[in-house]
Formats: sequence, structure tokens, C-alpha cells
Amino acid sequence: MNKAVELFGSDYSVYVRICRVALAEKGVEYTTHQVDIFADGGPPQDYLDLNPFGRIPAFRQGDFVLYETDAITAYVNEAFQGPELMPPDAQARARARQIMRLADNELYRHLVWGVFVPWKDQQPMPGLERADLILGELQRLAGENRMAGDQFSLADGYVYAMLKYFSMVPEGAEKLAKFAGLARFMELMSSRESIIFSQYPAEKS
Repeated sequence: MNKAVELFGSDYSVYVRICRVALAEKGVEYTTHQVDIFADGGPPQDYLDLNPFGRIPAFRQGDFVLYETDAITAYVNEAFQGPELMPPDAQARARARQIMRLADNELYRHLVWGVFVPWKDQQPMPGLERADLILGELQRLAGENRMAGDQFSLADGYVYAMLKYFSMVPEGAEKLAKFAGLARFMELMSSRESIIFSQYPAEKS
């Protein structure tokens, strides 16, 4: 496993951050290539050769190329030495996967694109209407201080990356504070090395 690892995408991306967290947790050294899919003209052709759909991130190790965050993080977990990033118990693994899909389908759609993005653009935030339902169900499903199981898992990376943007919106932070378990989870995760390493540019400004 000595071929150079490369990650393509932008540091502002939720899904790039999830991959960066997984790589950091496994202690994998890699090179980043900044790809802004929102730039004029869209992503460059050499990136479309990696992912013809133009979404980020993409991953390359030698001549092995992956896109889709699930595939990348699963490969990183299985292919590299380091701590296991999914729970050992079958039920906890199933819960982790369920929460990861909940993050994709609800947190990203409604709390990132429905709250953070329009807030940043000074537009109405329709995702706030669904926030209590999403946060309540996420807290109900989550374990104590972790999303699934007793140790850090990919589900933790997924949820933190999305809730961090949501929590940067004053109305989002106010709603999140009502869910003590999730607020505790965010505080606990915020001091983790992989989380600090992968901070969004907006967190540093």
C-alpha cells in the first residue's frame, strides 16, 4: 500500500471533509487537489475524467479511482491500517449506516442546503421548518456521546460535518441547543484532532 493517495475537492465541501476526517483517523498521508465545482465553467476536464458527473470528492491511489463519499470512506477504512472506523457489532454497524443515510437525505438536504447555504446568501431558510424533526430523530437513534457504538465511527464524521454548518447559523445553533445529546456530541467532537485538522475555511475566518 505504498502508492500515493490523492483527494480531489474543495475544503468548503461537507463530503470532502468527511473523507479528510476518515483519512486523518487512519493516519493516511495524502495530497489534496482543490477543485471548485462552482467556478465559472464548472470543474476542469481533467477532473471530469475522474468523475464525469462533476461532483466532489474524488479519490485516486495510483491508477485506482473512486468517487462517491461512501465508497471512498469504506475503502479508506478497509484498505489502510489504523483504527477501525465502523463498529464491530452488527447492530451498531447497521445503526451507523442508517445514520449516515439520514445525514445524506435529511441533514445535508435540509440543514445544510436548506439552512446554512441560504443564510450565507441572506435568503429565507426553509430547512428550519424540518430541523426539529431531523434533530429529534437523530438524537433518538444516536448512542451516548457517539452516533453508533462506543468508539468513533464514520457516522460521527458524517453528522459532525453537516451539523457544524447548521450550528454556524444563529437559528440553527438555537435549535441544536435544545437537543442536549447532540450538543454534547458536537462539543466532544470539536476537540478531536481529525476534526480540527479538517476545519472549513468559514470556521477559520
